[in-house]
Amino acid sequence: MTGSSVAEKGANQHPLRTAAVEELLQAVRTTQSSDELFNFMLDVATPRELTELAQRLQVARLLDSGMPYAAIEEETGASATTIARVSKCLQYGDAGYVTVLARLKDSGNV
Repeated sequence: MTGSSVAEKGANQHPLRTAAVEELLQAVRTTQSSDELFNFMLDVATPRELTELAQRLQVARLLDSGMPYAAIEEETGASATTIARVSKCLQYGDAGYVTVLARLKDSGNV
């Protein structure tokens, strides 16, 4: 089994990977443009939730670039707790941030 197959199998066994969550993931994948995805996210999440998700990705990008916590806190407004949680995910998580950040870098979007 390849590394990605092992990671995918582990993700499929996650207790949060319910039929409802799977349907949400599939719904996100059906969007065909940035505008469609944005509109769907506006309907699914509150403005605050959307802003917090975006902030966490920004924190992950800055941590990945080696920026210190204090500078990230100042630049993003994220709390030290949020920065620490994102850092923990980068180091010990399920490679979600790592995968997405690498793809964003490869596409020139970071």
